[in-house]
Amino acid sequence: MSSKLIVIGGLPGTGKTSLATGLARTLDAVHLRIDTIEQALRISAIGGDVIGAAGYVVAHGIAEDNLRLGRIVIVDCVNPLASTRAAWRVVGKRAGVAVFEVEVICSDANLHRQRVESRASDIAGLKLPTWGEVMAREYESWTGEHIVIDTARRPVDAGVVKLHALLLACER
Repeated sequence: MSSKLIVIGGLPGTGKTSLATGLARTLDAVHLRIDTIEQALRISAIGGDVIGAAGYVVAHGIAEDNLRLGRIVIVDCVNPLASTRAAWRVVGKRAGVAVFEVEVICSDANLHRQRVESRASDIAGLKLPTWGEVMAREYESWTGEHIVIDTARRPVDAGVVKLHALLLACER
């Protein structure tokens, strides 16, 4: 596969990170996780609890650098707004690569809630959102062309295989 930007978004607890890491291993791609970047900013001297768009802005720069090196970049982020999605398309355009947008959903609300309430953070110091916080967060509907992966009825490995196949089909 040639250099491309794959942006995997969705609400917390839908399985974005599991899908992104599996696909990054399969494609030997760069994996940029917004949670990791944002937590690093929080614990830095310039951080604090209010980091706003800083994590995304940092990730844009790192993604663009790696795309210009010819790498496949997979971004793992909630990507909740039309404006955040548009910003990734701008990054791809500046780097001269195709952008693939992937929305990860969990169509089973009970399973989604169970995942949110039972998971533990794998990033030191990162406070995970509660179910109430996930449901209350601003999250605009996706429009335009994008891939949807439903993790409610598919194991992670099968989701990675399906997403990989869809990406290969898009290249033809």
